Amino acid sequence: MTDLSEFRPSRLWKKMSAERRMAAAELFWADEQSTDQQVEAVAALAAHMKFRTKSVVALPLEKKAKYLATLPTVSDTVAARALVNYHLERQRPMMAAFLDSLGIAHEDGLINEENAVKADAGTLKAAANDLAAKYPHEDVSLYFGTLVSQDPDTWGALADFAPR
Repeated sequence: MTDLSEFRPSRLWKKMSAERRMAAAELFWADEQSTDQQVEAVAALAAHMKFRTKSVVALPLEKKAKYLATLPTVSDTVAARALVNYHLERQRPMMAAFLDSLGIAHEDGLINEENAVKADAGTLKAAANDLAAKYPHEDVSLYFGTLVSQDPDTWGALADFAPR
């Protein structure tokens, strides 16, 4: 099997541009479903900045986002959640277009677990090439990298299209 260690969420996070990391960090802190990962991020920020946890919690969203976006190391769980939030908020049309080209039923870019179907390699490659022709390279490669990191069994073939 291919070595997919380059697709760990923390590595994808580091490869993102500063602007994308900042956008993803803002969405991460604003997401009410990310509480567990936010607690982990607060602890990491407090340790890194030598702040009390309470002080980090009290920071305005913009400051927390800036600090998270510039943190030297982010855990895979925090990075994974931030990547998912980023794609759900900023990349839904691209996600929907990709799933449409694969013929996978979805609701606004989200696959219903019951409808999860693994596409064959040829179909996956054709859909990947189609998406790459329609959307910016950085968007497509980050999306594919995120898919590979989330479910390598289903999306591992996209590794060739994602950042390394």
